[in-house]
Amino acid sequence: MNKKHKLYIVEDDETIVELLSHHLSKTYQVFSCQNFRAILQEVKEYQPDLILMDISLPYFNGFYWTTEIRKTLTTPIIFISSADDDMSAVMAMNMGADDFISKPFSLSILEAKLTALLRRAFQFSQQDFSYNDFHLTTDGDFYKDSQHVQLSRTETKIMMTLLKTPKEVVTKEVLLEKLWENEEFIDHNTLSVNMTRMRKKAAQIGFDHIHTVRGVGYLIQ
Repeated sequence: MNKKHKLYIVEDDETIVELLSHHLSKTYQVFSCQNFRAILQEVKEYQPDLILMDISLPYFNGFYWTTEIRKTLTTPIIFISSADDDMSAVMAMNMGADDFISKPFSLSILEAKLTALLRRAFQFSQQDFSYNDFHLTTDGDFYKDSQHVQLSRTETKIMMTLLKTPKEVVTKEVLLEKLWENEEFIDHNTLSVNMTRMRKKAAQIGFDHIHTVRGVGYLIQ
């Protein structure tokens, strides 16, 4: 992995921060949260390529900060938490997280997730995605002429996957595989939530080309 990739750790357990920093600094530029009241400000200042976000934090929890970050940024976010129930995972995904790992976790599994997420985040960077007069940038700006809407990281990946093969059906299974590569924490309901939210945003600029093929998947035409 290229040394330039920056990792921002939002975790209040100093032992875990030290462990992660020591292990991951061999591969990444690692920065940990200094002010738990100003996480969004630190993200904007540091501009990380990926965020590791704990759920239980001082002042405001990880769900809150992910919602705040997602208002303006599509930086990939992996949740880390001792809460290993499915509801926390689904809630994290619905808030805009890209993956989820439970404590205690294997550092090798975490590293694999980081590598996979960064690869997916940057694999689109050289491609142009458009349909008719609508265009999508790699940072989630979906626009036509002067009309713009901001898609989340997950919504952006869904839209990019659909735009790569217009007029062809993309199955739900393919979307799940493309987005997360590991369906352990993702179900079809989570995909549906993201799809519904993305459609509502796209409709704001008049994009109504996403069609559901019942029981199969989606296509753009």
